[in-house]
Amino acid sequence: MNTVAIILVSVLPSLIVAVAAFFIVKYFIENDQKKRVLELKFQSKNITTPVRLQAYERMALFLERIEPNQLLFRVNNPELTAAQMQAVLLSTIRSEYEHNMSQQIYISPEVWESIKRAKENVVNAINIAAGKLPPGAMAIDLDSAIFQITAEESPIAAAMKNLKKEIQTLY
Repeated sequence: MNTVAIILVSVLPSLIVAVAAFFIVKYFIENDQKKRVLELKFQSKNITTPVRLQAYERMALFLERIEPNQLLFRVNNPELTAAQMQAVLLSTIRSEYEHNMSQQIYISPEVWESIKRAKENVVNAINIAAGKLPPGAMAIDLDSAIFQITAEESPIAAAMKNLKKEIQTLY
C-alpha cells in the first residue's frame, strides 16, 4: 500500500498540473479565436459600410428618379400620345428598378418592401391617370392627370422616410 501511496503522491500533482494547463491553454485558444472573429468582423465592416452607404444612396436616387414630378420632367415629350407616354414612363420605371434591384441585399427587407410599394404606387398612379383619359389624348393630358393624382400625396414619401430612418439608425 505504501508503494501505491507514493505513486499517487507523485502522479497526482502532475495530473492536476496537466488538467489545469489543458484548461488554461483551451481558454487562451478560444480567446484568440474570438479576437480573430472580432477582427474579421471589424475589417468586413470597413469594407461593407461604404458599399451599404452607396446602396442607400442609390435607392434614394432611384426613389427621386421615379418621383412623378421628376419622372415626367425627365421623360417629357409632348408629341407622344398618352398611351405612348404611359408606355415610356412604365418602361423607364422598370428599367430604373431593374438597374437598382441588386441593392436590396444591403438594406433591410422592410425598407426594400416600402421601396417596392412606392414603385408600385407610381405605376398605379400612371395607369389610373391613363385609364381616365379619352382615346386620342396626348402626353400633356397624361402628365396633368398624373400630377392631379399625386398632388395630394407623394407615392414616394413613405419609402424615402423609411430609407432615411434606417440610415439614421445604422450610422
